[in-house]
Amino acid sequence: MKQFAVELKKLAEKLLDILCENLGLEQGYVKKVFYGSKGPTFGTKVSNYPPCPKPDLIKGLRAHTDAGGIILLFQDDKVSGLQLLKDDQWIDVPPLKHSIVINLGDQLEVITNGKYKSVMHRVLAQTDGTRMSIASFYNPGSDAVMYPAPALVDKEAEKPIAYPKFMFEDYMKVYPSLKFEDKEPRFEAMKTMESTVSLGPIATV
Repeated sequence: MKQFAVELKKLAEKLLDILCENLGLEQGYVKKVFYGSKGPTFGTKVSNYPPCPKPDLIKGLRAHTDAGGIILLFQDDKVSGLQLLKDDQWIDVPPLKHSIVINLGDQLEVITNGKYKSVMHRVLAQTDGTRMSIASFYNPGSDAVMYPAPALVDKEAEKPIAYPKFMFEDYMKVYPSLKFEDKEPRFEAMKTMESTVSLGPIATV
C-alpha cells in the first residue's frame, strides 16, 4: 500500500501538470499553490458497499462534490454504482478493469477560476454484489491559500474573479455540514473570510 500511494501521488502530480499545460499555466503551478508550509496532503480511502436488497428505499452515497484537489479512483471491476452529473443528467460510470477514474474537486475549480468544474457524483446501492473502491485524494495543505490563478482571470470582464480567496483549512471547517448540498453556499461562506486571508508568496518546490 505504501508503494501504491507513492506511485498514485506521482500520477496525480503528472495529471495536475497536464491541466496546467491545458490552461497555459507554468508546470507545477497547482502543486505550488497546494503546498502551504508543509506540502500537499495525500491519502487513500478503501470503501465497501455491501449489496442492498431494497435499493429503492435508500440513497446510497448521496450526491456531492469533493472538497479537495484531484481524486484517483480504482472502482470495483464488476459491480457498478458510480454516477456523474453531466448536463443535468446522471451518467453511469461502468466498471472497467485496470482503469482509474479521475475526479476533480472544489479547489481545482477555484484555482482555474471555473475553467474546470468540480464533479457532482454519487453511488447508488446495488443488489448484485459487494462493490469495492480505492480512492486516493491529492489535496492542498491545511494552510495553503486557495485563489484563482491570476493568468486565468479575465481583466476585461465585468466580474473577472468568480471565486474568493481563502485558506483550505477554513474551507474544511465549512465543508462537512454542507457536503451534500450545492457547492455555491460553501464558496459564499468563504467570501465572508476573504478579507482576513493574507496571500503570501507561492512556495518554491
